[in-house]
Amino acid sequence: MDKQTQAALGPALLAAAMLLPGLAQAETAPERGAISVKYLDYQEDQSGLDRIRVHAPAISVMMPVAGEWSIAASATRDAVSGATPRYHTAVSGASRMSDERKAGDLSVTRYLSGGTISVGTAFSTEHDYRSRALSLQATIDSADKNTVWALGIGGSDDAINPVNRIVTNEGRQTINLLAGVTQVFTPVDIGQLTYTHSSGHGYYSDPYKLVDNRPRKREQDTLLAQWNHRFVGLDATSRLSYRYYRDTFGISAHTLSGEWVQSLAAGWTLTPSLRLYTQRAASFYFDPVYDARIGEPFPPGYVFGGPAFTSADQRLSGFGAVTAGLKVAKQIDRDWSVDLKVERYQQRGAWRVFGDGSPGLAPLRATSLQIGFTRLW
Repeated sequence: MDKQTQAALGPALLAAAMLLPGLAQAETAPERGAISVKYLDYQEDQSGLDRIRVHAPAISVMMPVAGEWSIAASATRDAVSGATPRYHTAVSGASRMSDERKAGDLSVTRYLSGGTISVGTAFSTEHDYRSRALSLQATIDSADKNTVWALGIGGSDDAINPVNRIVTNEGRQTINLLAGVTQVFTPVDIGQLTYTHSSGHGYYSDPYKLVDNRPRKREQDTLLAQWNHRFVGLDATSRLSYRYYRDTFGISAHTLSGEWVQSLAAGWTLTPSLRLYTQRAASFYFDPVYDARIGEPFPPGYVFGGPAFTSADQRLSGFGAVTAGLKVAKQIDRDWSVDLKVERYQQRGAWRVFGDGSPGLAPLRATSLQIGFTRLW
C-alpha cells in the first residue's frame, strides 16, 4: 500500500452489513452509542528492501439521536514512510518518501418504517493530494422484511500537486453509483448481491514514477456476491464472497474470500480468513524489457513526449495474490470489547489464474497488524 494507492482509497458509498446470525429483522435506529479506537501497522517487504510502512491510528463514533436518527463519524491519521518503486520493482534512494495523511468522514442516517436514508461527507488530505466526497444512500425493506434493496450515489473531487512539479493544479472528478439487494433465504442463510459503477475523468498518472502516462478517463465496474451461513450446532458462521472487477484500463480481476467466525467460551471469538486474488494487466502496462538504445526504464520504441499510454507500475501488472489472516476478539463485558487482527499478503506474477502473469517482477509481501477497542454506552 504505497502513498498513491492509499490516496486512491476513497470513502465507500454504502456499507451494507451482513447479519451474523442470519435472522430477518428490519433496520432500526440503534439504542446505544459506540466509540472504537484502532491502530494499524502495515509493512511491505521485497527482496530485503526498506519498503513502505504505515502507522495509522483511527477513531470512530456512532451516536443515536431522538430514537429515529444516528450520526457516525471517523478520523484517521496515517504516517507513511519507506520507498516505492520508480518503475517495475526498482527501488532507489531517489524514490524514498515520507508523508502524513489525514482523513475523516461524517454521515447522518434517518430510520423510517420501510428503510433508511443517509447522507455523508468525507475528506482526505496530504501535502500533495486533497480529496473531498459527498454521498447519498437509501435502503428499502420488503413488506415481510426479508429483502432489503440498497441504492447509492456519490461523487468525489481530487486536487493533485506533486512536490516534483511534474504537473500543477491537476484534478480528478468521479461519480459512483451503487445498487444492491440483501435477501434472507432461511433462518440461517443470508445473501447479498451488490453492483457498483464508477466514472471518472482527470489526472490518473503517477507523477512520482518514470514513464507513466495513463488515460484521463476511467470507467470501473464491480459485482460483489456474499453469502453467510450460520452453523447453529457449532455456534459458528461462514462468510463467503466473490468479487469481479473490470475497468477501461484493461484490468479485470477476480477475488474469492472466506471467513470462519467461531464463537468460543467466555466471550472469545476466533476468525481465520483467506483471500485469493488474480488480475489481468492493464492494456498499457509493459513488462521489464527496455529499449536497446536508451535503456532503462524506457520500453522498446519509446518516444519522449509522445502521446502513447504506458506504465511500469507493478500494481497494473498481471499477478495473483494470497492473503491469510486471523482475528481474535474478546467481549470483556456488556460494554467493552477488544480485537486483534493479523494478515500476511504475498503477490507474484506466476500466481495469476486465467492467463499468464507479468514476468520479471520480484514477489511483493506485506504484513498488517491491527488492534482495536470498542466501548458501548
